Amino acid sequence: MRVTVVGAGYVGLTTGVCLSQLGHEVICADIDRDRIGRLNTGVLPFKEDGLDELAAENIARGRLRFSDDLAMAAARRDLLLIAVGTPKGADGEADLSFVRQAARSIAPVMSPKTVVTLKSTVVVGTAREVREIIAEERGALDFWVTSNPEFLREGTAVSDFLCPDRIVIGADDRDAGERLVELYRPILEKGVPLLETGTANAELIKYAANAFLALKIGFINDVADLCESMDGDIGAVAKGIGLDSRIGSSFLMPGPGYGGSCFPKDTEAFARTGRSYNVPQPLIETLIARNDLRKQRIARRVLEELAGISDPTVAVFGAAFKANTDDVREAAALHIVPALQQSGVAVRACDPWARHNAARLLPSVVWDDDPYVAASGADLLLILTEWEIFRLLNFGQLAAAMRGRRIFDCRNLLEPQEAMRHGFRYVSLGRAPIPKREKKMAHAAGIRCANRRFRSPN
Repeated sequence: MRVTVVGAGYVGLTTGVCLSQLGHEVICADIDRDRIGRLNTGVLPFKEDGLDELAAENIARGRLRFSDDLAMAAARRDLLLIAVGTPKGADGEADLSFVRQAARSIAPVMSPKTVVTLKSTVVVGTAREVREIIAEERGALDFWVTSNPEFLREGTAVSDFLCPDRIVIGADDRDAGERLVELYRPILEKGVPLLETGTANAELIKYAANAFLALKIGFINDVADLCESMDGDIGAVAKGIGLDSRIGSSFLMPGPGYGGSCFPKDTEAFARTGRSYNVPQPLIETLIARNDLRKQRIARRVLEELAGISDPTVAVFGAAFKANTDDVREAAALHIVPALQQSGVAVRACDPWARHNAARLLPSVVWDDDPYVAASGADLLLILTEWEIFRLLNFGQLAAAMRGRRIFDCRNLLEPQEAMRHGFRYVSLGRAPIPKREKKMAHAAGIRCANRRFRSPN
């Protein structure tokens, strides 16, 4: 099929490359000429495992092209997929301005009987609004608008697209839905479940799914706090919960709070949708507040570990919101590092992929690609991202590099007993610190560290 993807960002580019891998003739169009120029030289704007190889392969086969000429790219196509950004707007609602702009741009140039499909994450009713926009611009209803939400996880997006849990097609017209079924025929023939429904249901499915997954993260983080207070082990508790087939083991690892491009904005948009329909979503509202507080709480706990140290330095391992991506949007590091710096802590950092993206947002941080160099002279090591390179750290080298012997592992990557054997105090989430020490009560206004007063973030 002849397919154009409008928007060459994360979702659009991944979708376009993977559709070309399925054998379709794909154009990825974007108004950002610099981005298109780089793509035409083989340079992708972000890191995603396996995507650059697939892009190169399908460019060579003539199935994938990039263009900033939207009029050309939108003409004589079977499908036009809108995959532009929907960032958080006022009051948490999704900003649909890019979607509306894309609809107006393609309206006068697309051929009759084109199927326009929304891949962007949009609020309920957007497909119908886009239909009205295009109809007004064209002066005719000779097209269809459908919804086909994406369920891509950064770091595993290629496999998520080509081997998905399910495909959701939202179409208010059977003929339009059939064209999307044909688009995904190579995947559906593998037995992947297909859900065909209306556009409004498809739009809500995306938000509800992300909200539920975020709830699992928030829940296990609260359970981890409970485990710490009773000397429990979140690893055993999470495993026991996850073995229940009704629950499953995914998203049951404690951490410093969810981040990224989806969960933060999608939970807020979901909550905003509930308020707009006078059906509040109190679980999600509470989750959003708790997730923000968690990052603040991690910063306070780090400061407590540094009590009594003069001119402390912290080595932060991990700036991306998760491993195998260079995405730092809403990452825990962007909240925790500034809080430490405001309290007088010097910060050194290491991240295999996200260093350059994070450095623009975290001034006064000293970066190094070698974790042992980054840890040099540090009083405490703070692990925020679950990169495999950090799981394989050599404790002997780490001890030789650091000034102090403290590790705060927010991803539970390391072996506690091994850390203790090398003289480290090891603090993780949902488990008792090793070795334990008597808790010190912090003054309500802050923590006194030698001659420096550290203010706990509010």
